[in-house]
Amino acid sequence: MSPDVVRANYERIRSEVGDGVTVVAATKYVALEDMQVLVDAGIEVVGENRAQELERKHAEYGDAFRWHFIGHLQSNKAKVVNRICELVHSLDSDSTAGRLTVPALVEVNLAGESSKSGIVPADLPRFLELYGDVRGLMTMPPETADPEASRPYFARLRELAEQHALRELSMGTSQDYRVAAEEGATLVRVGSVLYGE
Repeated sequence: MSPDVVRANYERIRSEVGDGVTVVAATKYVALEDMQVLVDAGIEVVGENRAQELERKHAEYGDAFRWHFIGHLQSNKAKVVNRICELVHSLDSDSTAGRLTVPALVEVNLAGESSKSGIVPADLPRFLELYGDVRGLMTMPPETADPEASRPYFARLRELAEQHALRELSMGTSQDYRVAAEEGATLVRVGSVLYGE
């Protein structure tokens, strides 16, 4: 992984999504020793999927980044996230809501896929009462080779956020971040498109 390549990709993605969108570098598959490449490339915000990896990487690179948690969060790992992260993208359980102390986005499963985390849209009002520091919503559309196939899910999430006066929208990954930005994303989570040649 080359800092020059990552920097060029990062700058291109930022220009494509515009000034109002935070590019979150997904670090699930970035080895600890490769995190320095992200520092050298000027990455500002990283998103980790696993609490154990979050702890390891933060211990080495604490102040180099702003840290987000983007994976499924078990309630017994909330204290790790509370200590390190400025934002959680994936709140979806009552027990985690009871232990979290940092701002969060509620993950909404709009496709109804049983393999995906997230609450059903009908549960959103209850969740907003359950946790006082919800800043917005996150979703993961079904995997697809066609970015346009994600658009209806992103549009629906934006509508849900507007109904509940929520400002932040975490939507879009390497497969469809441009479409997500067009539909109002304020955060995009990118990995392979950032690191690849």
